[in-house]
Amino acid sequence: MRSAVVVGAGVGGLAVAGALARSGWQVTLLERAERVRPEPTAVVLWPNGVRALQALGLGAGLAAIATPLPDGGVRRPDGQWLVQPRPIPADRMPVVVHREDLHDALIAGLGDRVELRTGVTVRHVRVEPGERPGVSDGRHTIEADLVVAADGTDSGIRRQLAPESRVVSSGCAAWRAVIPWYQAPRLPDDQPLAGEILGAGYRFVAASLGERGSSGGSTRGGIYWVATAAGAPRPEPPETQLALLRRWYAGWPAPVGALLDATDPADLVQQEVRELRPLPRAYGFPVGPGGVVLLGDAAHAMPPHLGQGACLAFEDAATLASLLREARLPDAVQAYDRVRRPRAATVVRQTRRMSAVLQTRGRLALRARDAALGTINSRLLSSAAASAAQWRPPT
Repeated sequence: MRSAVVVGAGVGGLAVAGALARSGWQVTLLERAERVRPEPTAVVLWPNGVRALQALGLGAGLAAIATPLPDGGVRRPDGQWLVQPRPIPADRMPVVVHREDLHDALIAGLGDRVELRTGVTVRHVRVEPGERPGVSDGRHTIEADLVVAADGTDSGIRRQLAPESRVVSSGCAAWRAVIPWYQAPRLPDDQPLAGEILGAGYRFVAASLGERGSSGGSTRGGIYWVATAAGAPRPEPPETQLALLRRWYAGWPAPVGALLDATDPADLVQQEVRELRPLPRAYGFPVGPGGVVLLGDAAHAMPPHLGQGACLAFEDAATLASLLREARLPDAVQAYDRVRRPRAATVVRQTRRMSAVLQTRGRLALRARDAALGTINSRLLSSAAASAAQWRPPT
């Protein structure tokens, strides 16, 4: 029986661990935290992420927890439309999913061939020629045919195998929260919710998780919002951070103020937006009879502006699982590298272009951006949407 060690129990690690186990592998899943639990927020999945989950055998579970996310257009802080909402073809419409619901679906897909060990910090990966790959926490070494580094942006395995790739700040911070339906404000029927409001270095996006009072959609329904602001994360407690957000977004179109007022500080999640520069020169490393691969944020951490972080992690997992069914292990590792590096580079390039648009500062630059945003935004989003819609797992 082939064996794998998956380092990191985020969405990518859970997805690939379950996929390998369902293919007959014996999997050891290592997580540095003492408990495996997701953020109480949500995630947007574009068609490529949905298709990857379907390829992994998790499509049925996703359908029960996902809410379609229509195009809400782009507005300025004064309410003026920069890009009017447009209909999205069904095959290009993203969905929004509560992270806890997604986590539950991924945990349910692990099966009994996955041994989960928490509180384990991997400090070293063994890649000596002629030997099986392995990982060590400094006291014990675990060997396997395959090591999957899904240990996130601060991956210790990537630092050892691809030291040229460094984590840098993207120049902004993000705040996210889900307001459960029982405390969410009631909004007029004609008031847009799903959409984007774009200012000078500030951005606000909101979407519905299921319908108010409905048993369908997410089992943890509500209103999900994300606020992005240029600068470093704030050190203050959540109550003060919320007060700052209300000040920064004062006067922005409804329902921004109502959503911030309805948010419980305990539900607020702040995150520094970081990325890898440059991307690793390789995602697959043949080692003896097996190999090591980088997956998810360990391979291609990027700003969240196009919502592709989780989607690319699921693509990685689906691609790896497919290649391992069709090829010898060292060949599959090399094929994974050949397939995933150009794909990740394309998405990261699109994301960085969008990041430059979103972080425009200065009166003249803003005026030029707003004048051209319909064209720029449409072109970037159309390219990203087409890329997301066209991706298929390898066969």
